[in-house]
Amino acid sequence: MVKVARWSSSGETKAGFIRDGNCYALPADGDVNTLLAAGLTDTLITAERLFQQSPAVPLTEVTLLAPLVPASIRDFVAFEEHVEGVRKSIDGAAGVVPEWYEAPTFYFTNPHTVRATGETIGIPVGCTELDFETEVAAVIGFVPGSDGRNLSASEAADHIFGYAVFNDWSARDLQRREMRVSLGPCKGKDFASTLGPWIVTADEFEGFHDPEGFLPISMAVEVNGQHIGQDLLSNMGWPFAELIAYASRDSVVRPGDVLGSGTCGSGCLAELWGRNGDKTPPPLQPGDTVRMSVEGIGTIENTVGARREAVTRVPARQRPRNRSRQGNAGVGGAL
Repeated sequence: MVKVARWSSSGETKAGFIRDGNCYALPADGDVNTLLAAGLTDTLITAERLFQQSPAVPLTEVTLLAPLVPASIRDFVAFEEHVEGVRKSIDGAAGVVPEWYEAPTFYFTNPHTVRATGETIGIPVGCTELDFETEVAAVIGFVPGSDGRNLSASEAADHIFGYAVFNDWSARDLQRREMRVSLGPCKGKDFASTLGPWIVTADEFEGFHDPEGFLPISMAVEVNGQHIGQDLLSNMGWPFAELIAYASRDSVVRPGDVLGSGTCGSGCLAELWGRNGDKTPPPLQPGDTVRMSVEGIGTIENTVGARREAVTRVPARQRPRNRSRQGNAGVGGAL
């Protein structure tokens, strides 16, 4: 199995490959984004060379970092069961809106706040309902001759460099207010996402897809050692190839882009709140540990830190809606 990763060792950031519990570093001028730009075929060749030539460093002696600095992050909402439960929790409405079935839906989140397994995730200002979202992310790599535009599903499948576990941390109370404005989420989501522990290259899953292109791998999440939820990635409404093709429609996907599956069924607290009719299990608190595992990929774990205390919300001013300036003065003096 080839795992592409970034890590810190003796104060230095390195990138390369992990196999059998050992790390094999790229030369100093190489990083994961360089591998993504080269594409999967060249990356696998580079990996085999490094396994023979690069000194092995035990994984236990390094600190894993987020496996890449994403160019962008699109996060889909591809699990019907999740949509059903969260809609009840956020909007108080039952069922799934018909529009969900018509085409995939995603939002762009913040590539600059990606965190690694093992990091502490602080609670954002004003949040009292911190939640997690259990997801798988597909990472885009270079394909010779492709500009990443208007891809078919079969073409999009070739652009999948590999997969990682993805936790889309969510401030549900902030998100609830934002989405009443019919836009967002924004501050309810953009404070942190965990990606890792590494990228498992797509070739490791060849032959494991079902006839429709879905990956039947298990996803699970626990809080403080207590099982919360479990699902199969194949319960998505669309396979990853179709999500990527849709993202590329009249647009472009590029090496380093990350596309999240959306939360699996029972993969977050808000979904369970909607189904249970109350906040059971309770929102995350400082000191809680969230652990997510995906079959064939790995495990990420983070501990919740303290809530940042500040005043950041700025109320709107009620403006008079004039259509012309009052008086005769113009910009820079009299007209």
